Amino acid sequence: MPPKNAASNSFDWMVVKPSLEEELTLERSIRSIEDCDNVDVLSQLCVAMVRQQWHQGKLLKQAVGHIALLDAVLSGGVRKS
Repeated sequence: MPPKNAASNSFDWMVVKPSLEEELTLERSIRSIEDCDNVDVLSQLCVAMVRQQWHQGKLLKQAVGHIALLDAVLSGGVRKS
């Protein structure tokens, strides 16, 4: 729980702040994809990324719903049964 005197937006936790190392790792991955000439490899990568994106989207939706419920319970807006 944040300190009572801390001015904060309730959505600050959603701001993504990658480290320099993370940014460089991402850029290296992007460049290796851009440099790939093998259509089969690129196709397999796209399929894997679509599946992963779908799974992560579902997981994120569930997590945000759970966080919202916990926030409501902690703020007294909802009584947990």
